[in-house]
Amino acid sequence: MGETTLMDTVINSRSLVDVDVLARWMDEHVALANGPITEIEPLSGGTQNILLKFCRGADSFVLRRPAVHARPQAQETIQREATILRALGSTDVPHPRFLGACFDPTVLGTSFLLTEAVEGFNASIALPGRFGTEPELRKALGLALVDGIVALGKVDHIAVGLAGFGKLDGFIERQVPRWAKQLESYSQFPEWEGPAALEGVEELGNWLSGHCPQSWERGVMHGDYHIANVLFQNDQPKVAAILDWELATLGDPLLDVGRLLAAWPDSNGDGPLSLKVAPWEGFPHRDELIEHYALGSGRDLSHLLWFEVLACYKLGIILEGTKARADAGLADPATGDRLHRSAIALIRRALGWLHARG
Repeated sequence: MGETTLMDTVINSRSLVDVDVLARWMDEHVALANGPITEIEPLSGGTQNILLKFCRGADSFVLRRPAVHARPQAQETIQREATILRALGSTDVPHPRFLGACFDPTVLGTSFLLTEAVEGFNASIALPGRFGTEPELRKALGLALVDGIVALGKVDHIAVGLAGFGKLDGFIERQVPRWAKQLESYSQFPEWEGPAALEGVEELGNWLSGHCPQSWERGVMHGDYHIANVLFQNDQPKVAAILDWELATLGDPLLDVGRLLAAWPDSNGDGPLSLKVAPWEGFPHRDELIEHYALGSGRDLSHLLWFEVLACYKLGIILEGTKARADAGLADPATGDRLHRSAIALIRRALGWLHARG
């Protein structure tokens, strides 16, 4: 069985959520609005979760639940997102306001998370109005994107109740073994070609293992920070909300910078992922993003290359997982092939950085 598509969700939105049961649950747990749930519509949100936007009275909400054919850790990721969004409520990090979560599968048949809907636009879908015509506004969007991880990296994880949100001891040293093990785990799908499908991934792992930073800074990480996981404000170049917190953890926030740079397009708009933003003219170059982060965070970036390479290594391995599942008939073949190409491009990009810098 393939993973849930957006079209599946359009057709089955109401069957995925019993709106009467949800309304009763909200009456008890959410102090907003009342009356019938209306205007249910699916939102695009990757293949791992289903997002449904709906209205109740004058308010708009977003419900997030695992896909129909969910992976084993799907319930855990919903819990993780609930934990981080609840904790961020006391900070200035832009995020969807947490309203509640339910981990009792007898309510809706699965765990789910509820937030307020955020007004804004996703630049990977379209650049509205002046954002599409004025390059200087697009430059401001790129710098605002950096401001989001600057704010997140300054969060005191202990003060907001996230002391146990991730295992900090040995974080750097665990990275290569953890992701290499994940790549090897795809061998459970005999139809998959194997680790050799990602030429150069072993070379990257060896370089990372041999060049681990001896010191690093602890903090909250988003885990998958890029332009498509952000909503921008409709009327000004500022981040309205950072989305998709399922990979959030504690570690070194420089890995979020590395993740952003790993997929950031070249000056002509070409990048290693299928994700496209158009027009690209005006968006900051990589060096401008790095300079803006350095100024905003005050951090030493002497080890940034290591985190950039790690981000390519990690993301390439994650994307290859969909290819392995697709080869086994558990995900859409076209999606698997597309993400496989992106994984290869990420590995090649990181190798190019290393070879260029000796």
